[in-house]
Amino acid sequence: MVITVVLVGLLLVSAFTDIRQHKIYNWTTYPGIIAALAISGVATWLGADVINGSEPQVETFGVSNWPDSLFGLLACGAMMIVCYVFFPGGVGGGDVKLVAMIGAFLGVMSGLEAMLWTFVIGGCSALISLVWQFGVWTLVVRSVQVAWYRLRLGSAFELNEKEREPLKTELFLAPSALLGVIIVRFQLVELLS
Repeated sequence: MVITVVLVGLLLVSAFTDIRQHKIYNWTTYPGIIAALAISGVATWLGADVINGSEPQVETFGVSNWPDSLFGLLACGAMMIVCYVFFPGGVGGGDVKLVAMIGAFLGVMSGLEAMLWTFVIGGCSALISLVWQFGVWTLVVRSVQVAWYRLRLGSAFELNEKEREPLKTELFLAPSALLGVIIVRFQLVELLS
């Protein structure tokens, strides 16, 4: 639980700054990465078997071993760098560091699972925002127009500035990451099944 409390605290601060100022600050992510690696390193050094150990040990620490924490940082960070490179303007540098921090706290498998939940929740919130702003009917009509144009001419076409407006929906990755981590850490999917 120690790791969960620290991680959720950092994500709450990141979510607040992301919503208010559209930024995820280095003063949140870098100390978080260092704390995750330090806590997992100390737990590993003390010989705490945080995966297969006794129930109180796992509950108290709730931390990955040091190699898993390091590889979680690298795996989640690498996935986000790919997104940063191939989706310019859609994923910011703060988003990359935030998800890498989550990987450092949770380890490879749980970190990647939390990242996937983050994207699912972020995509759903973007879709809800689009429907809220423009209405279902407008979005369906425009989608059919684009599909018809593409089928008829067989090539893509450029959208004008007015048609691009719905695509400029503000996305907040930090609140989605907070929900994704809560889903993974408290095993909410397993509880529902």
